[in-house]
Amino acid sequence: VFFLFGIIFLFLFAKFDYRVFKTNSFFVLFLYFFGLILLSGLFIFSKEIRGTRAWYHLGIISFSPTELVKIILVIVLAKFFSFRHRELYRIRHIILSGVYVVIPAILIYKQPDLGSVLIIIALWAGMLFVSGIKMRHFLILVLVGIILLVFAWNNLLKDYQKERIISLLEPNYKPLEIGWNQRQAKIAIGNGGWFGQGFKKGTQTQYGFLPEPQTDFIFSAIAEEFGFFVILLLLMAYFYLVWKIIKISFLAQDNFARLFCSGIAILLISQFFVNIGTNLGFLPVIGLPLYFVSYGGSSLLFMYIALGIVENIFITSKRALKRETI
Repeated sequence: VFFLFGIIFLFLFAKFDYRVFKTNSFFVLFLYFFGLILLSGLFIFSKEIRGTRAWYHLGIISFSPTELVKIILVIVLAKFFSFRHRELYRIRHIILSGVYVVIPAILIYKQPDLGSVLIIIALWAGMLFVSGIKMRHFLILVLVGIILLVFAWNNLLKDYQKERIISLLEPNYKPLEIGWNQRQAKIAIGNGGWFGQGFKKGTQTQYGFLPEPQTDFIFSAIAEEFGFFVILLLLMAYFYLVWKIIKISFLAQDNFARLFCSGIAILLISQFFVNIGTNLGFLPVIGLPLYFVSYGGSSLLFMYIALGIVENIFITSKRALKRETI
């Protein structure tokens, strides 16, 4: 159902003039504050599931505003940097852009959803880099980030979050407890071999050894049942999609469009990298879906909306180039 609605929204937003975001500051601010209200409302109206308040439940439908806020932040940052990319040598502009990110990041962290916090920080850093930040300022931000990580380890991270990082560095640390998920994920990937065990025949996936095979560990589930060659096709499909979005960013006629496409590409790459890194045991388990593949309507629907806007940028840019040629 979400897939069908996603396709419909893709075509609708492909007809929606993206320049509304570029020219209408009040509309962009409205979207930003609307996203903050939705995140804040989770602490009042959301039910706690596995210690997390991350979804609104409307009958049989669950809705995660975090996925919407990720797309809104791409719009906000693209608009902010498109008007100030020549002034990014001024520290205050970098700090102000960070404020736009920190406020929703705190609300998301309180759910708690550390994975999405890391993704939007990566989004901010990536869009800063693409916008032309000076290298010395970028290195200063990296240093500040390292200091904040040390502070977070000592003061913010919960014990189970620390244990996940420890288990990554020490694979034999509590293998039947905190290290269980990644052990089963790697076993499932190894079981798949070249051609897989067959649809619904994966032992780790079907007998419940692999946790959350429909969301966080769907990469391992696909590897076990369909094998290396299908995984290779999946990787190629992702790289092709990101390459097309980057290509459209170079075709775009204005800075907002370029930065929006770049932001969506960064969002896809970072979440793709984290999800697969978690499955392969390169990164700690932080619970992020794999876009377009994992079960979950919110991430699917809002990413299709984002692709619709990218499509509109492509159509508008081609028309502009055609007029210039004539």
